Amino acid sequence: MVKNVDGKVVLITGAARGIGAGLAERLAARGAKVALVGLEADEQAKVAEKIGSNAKAWEADVTSWDDLEAATQGVVEHFGGIDIVIANAGIATAGFVRSVDPKAFEKVIEVDLLGVWRTFRVTLPHVIERRGYLLAISSLAAITHAPGMANYAAAKAGVEAFSNSLRAEVAHLGVKVGVAHPTWIRTDLVESADAHPVFGKLRASMPGLIGKTYPLDVALDDLEAGILKRARTIHVPRWVGGLKLLRAFLPPIVELGARARVPAADKAALDDIEQRGAYESAVTGHGGRAATRPEQTTAE
Repeated sequence: MVKNVDGKVVLITGAARGIGAGLAERLAARGAKVALVGLEADEQAKVAEKIGSNAKAWEADVTSWDDLEAATQGVVEHFGGIDIVIANAGIATAGFVRSVDPKAFEKVIEVDLLGVWRTFRVTLPHVIERRGYLLAISSLAAITHAPGMANYAAAKAGVEAFSNSLRAEVAHLGVKVGVAHPTWIRTDLVESADAHPVFGKLRASMPGLIGKTYPLDVALDDLEAGILKRARTIHVPRWVGGLKLLRAFLPPIVELGARARVPAADKAALDDIEQRGAYESAVTGHGGRAATRPEQTTAE
């Protein structure tokens, strides 16, 4: 059943660019009031200005309880409540477990998994009040666990499991919970990862649909449609849903493909860390740099 978002208040984290900004623009065009929440204040302000009076930005780190409480209070005071929350904020790092910068590795778990939990926990009372909808942005990485992405895959798999548990917990309160699984989408995060001298090449070697990058509009089309339906799962594109049926068989397939690629990449990763340092080798994307500052990471 398709529902109208006209007049609904939608809080979106990680709304400075990419999927978050795109959804804010699309939902606002349907009459929604959008609250943009995230670290990149200047970029979010630009998105809000482009949308107009139905948008406002709040600077907040999704790993901070205080930031989220303050932003949520500000959204409620400004718009009068919250109907829909889209936990989209996410970062990624590049690196193998044995050599990646430890703090950069852990920051992905903090933002991509704990950030979803904290966002939903803080906003949930308001969503319950309006019998609304929570959507967590997971990933294809929750289903296919590629080398060099251990932290991202673990976080996104955790987001899926968390959302599935939460859905059963709040159904009797009239709240619906969705989880989205986008594949590789042409965003700053993906383009930055593709530009990495080591892991960009490893990603480029992924075969067929597993390695294909889709335009941003493909993701926005599917996500927008899912939000309007208050969908429990949104697969971007639809074949990702079919891949779930093969989930038990995927790890051995990934391992087989990695045998020919990982040894050289492992050595190249160590060389890259030696040349650029652990932080520069690990961090990807504008969002990653905003969330993972050099002083927060451990130099190797």
